Amino acid sequence: MITNFFIPELNNHDVQELWFQQDGATCHTARATIDLLKDTFGDRLISRFGPVNWPPRSCDLTPLDYFLWGYAKSLVYADKPQTLDHLEDNIHRVIADIRPQMLEKVIENWTSRLDYIRPPRGSPCQEIIFKM
Repeated sequence: MITNFFIPELNNHDVQELWFQQDGATCHTARATIDLLKDTFGDRLISRFGPVNWPPRSCDLTPLDYFLWGYAKSLVYADKPQTLDHLEDNIHRVIADIRPQMLEKVIENWTSRLDYIRPPRGSPCQEIIFKM
């Protein structure tokens, strides 16, 4: 997925200022994966074993966790799909129907969440991460 789709798609865009964030799932932190992402994003990689370490137990910093999965699931299963094709159609429809304005709100929410963990004056932020 990364080498066949993600990286080629990134090459179609200016990614010089783009940061990449992922959680610490084992498949995300394999040495080959981390090396590929470091080559692509340099110091702009937030990941376990990356230049910027992923904060532990921080699903509240991941838009997929705090927004997309719950939102999509509620709509995908609303009509109780009985076949795999029906389920797949629902997934495609729900994701395609997400509008840019909704994504803008998600990103605004994400940046406000980051305000809680930004270290004050360069001090470590471990003490404040879990007080959100």
